[in-house]
Amino acid sequence: MTAPHPVLSNYYPDEEHRREYVQDIFNDTAADYDRVERMMGLGSGRWYRHRALLRAGLRAGMRVVDVGTGTGLVAREAAAIVGDPTLITGVDPSPGMIGSAKVPPGVQLLTGSAESIPLAREAADFLSMGYALRHLSDLLIAFREFHRVLKPGGRLCLLEITRPQGRVSHALLKIYMRGWVPMVSRLIARRAGTPELMRYYWDTIEACAPPGAIVSALAAAGFRDVKRHLELGIFSEYRAHKP
Repeated sequence: MTAPHPVLSNYYPDEEHRREYVQDIFNDTAADYDRVERMMGLGSGRWYRHRALLRAGLRAGMRVVDVGTGTGLVAREAAAIVGDPTLITGVDPSPGMIGSAKVPPGVQLLTGSAESIPLAREAADFLSMGYALRHLSDLLIAFREFHRVLKPGGRLCLLEITRPQGRVSHALLKIYMRGWVPMVSRLIARRAGTPELMRYYWDTIEACAPPGAIVSALAAAGFRDVKRHLELGIFSEYRAHKP
C-alpha cells in the first residue's frame, strides 16, 4: 500500500478524499491538459513517448492497453507504432479526460482504473502507463491487475517523472514545476483549476514511491526481467514482461 504522503495533506486527509480530489481536478482541467503539457515539455513529449515505447519492445501488430490514458498522449504514439488504431484500448477513471481525448478513429476508450481494468484476462500483448504511477494508492494491487490483463510473454512500459536526488537539481526542477509552470498555466489555461493541477503535478512527483519500491512491487506481482531506464536524470521507464 502506498500511504498518503505528508506533502499532499493539503489536498486530502485520507484515501477516499484523495480519489475524489483527483477525479474532480482532472475532470475540470481536461480541456487544458494537452496545451499545458506541450508547454511544460517544450514540445518534446510526443517524441519521447514514441521512443520509450519502442525501447520497451512495442512493435507492429501488438494489442495494447494504455492505463491512465488521459487525453490519449501515449495511446496516439502506440497507435502509430502498431499500425492499427483498433488494437489500442485506453482506460482512465476520469470521464472528463476521456471526453477530451484526441485519439485516432478506432481506438477504444473505457472508464476504469489501474486497480480494476474492464478487460478480460490475457487481453493484451503490451501495457503502457504514462505518468500516472504517482496517483496509484496500492502499487501491488495495480501491478497484479496489469499482470492479469497481459498475455504470457506480454510486455509493459510505465513512464514516470522521478524526483532528482541532487539538492540543486531537485530545487531547480521544483522551481520550474511548482513555480514557473503554474504561473504560465494561469496565462494560457481556459479553466481556473489548471494552475492548481500543475502544482499538484509536482507534489505528486515528490510523493511518488521511490524507484526501488516500484521495481520490487512489479517483481512481487509476478513480472520478470524488471528494469528501470533513466533519461535526463528524471524520466524513469519501468520495463518488464509476464512469463
